[in-house]
Amino acid sequence: MKINISLKKTIEQNAADYFEKAKKLKKKIEGAMAIVEEQKKKLEELKRKKAEEILREKQREEYLKTKKERKREKAWYEKFRWFFTSEGFLVIGGRDATSNEIVVKKYAKPGDLIFHTEEPGSPFVVLKCGGMCGTVSINEAAQECAIYSKAWKRGFSPSVFYVNPEQVTKEAKAGEFVPKGAFMIYGNRNYVKDFKMQLAIGITKEGKIIGGPVTAIEKNSINYVIVNPGDEKKTDIAKKIHKKIGGDLDDIMSFLPGEGEILK
Repeated sequence: MKINISLKKTIEQNAADYFEKAKKLKKKIEGAMAIVEEQKKKLEELKRKKAEEILREKQREEYLKTKKERKREKAWYEKFRWFFTSEGFLVIGGRDATSNEIVVKKYAKPGDLIFHTEEPGSPFVVLKCGGMCGTVSINEAAQECAIYSKAWKRGFSPSVFYVNPEQVTKEAKAGEFVPKGAFMIYGNRNYVKDFKMQLAIGITKEGKIIGGPVTAIEKNSINYVIVNPGDEKKTDIAKKIHKKIGGDLDDIMSFLPGEGEILK
């Protein structure tokens, strides 16, 4: 290393000059090291964020994969309106004219009960109880029928009746026509009254979304939300329910009959 010494200065003065230069150089080195450390931290933060992004993407892919698998594994009755009563009986109802035809023609068996509202605009609902239908299940099936009828939008409970499968037919009287999704009812009708127009949407311990009358969902879920008729959009209600109980947002949407409001 080359050292320049001024002959005009004493040895002590030259030494002092180099000491000052050394101090300045040390500060520069410390500054450079600080910049290096800062850049290292930034690089580590970028690596951390990238790793988190990769993990989130992997989790998203796993979720979508699981969601698809879960959809493939759905039970046959889940393509209809459905729930299990407090007494453990399956209730299914049509979503449209086609599924109304199917639930009555294919799935209503002797000993079951079929429900409908007195006025048009209701699904046909089948309580599959094999002749062992209790009062609680009958009331819950009637409530299901009312919830998914046009009466939900009006906000009051309609008159709901139930009959045996053999009383329901597509055979019309002379001069009459029975459209798709509709049936002729013959014989005596049994009526259910004094039930609330309330829907519950809950989640089971397996993470499955279920929906139906409050008493049934309360018994079969670990957490649930009650919905009344109202004027809030389905999408907004579904998001609020999803925030409260989790589960699949699309499944929550499928159980909502229309606009409503969450019971506080």
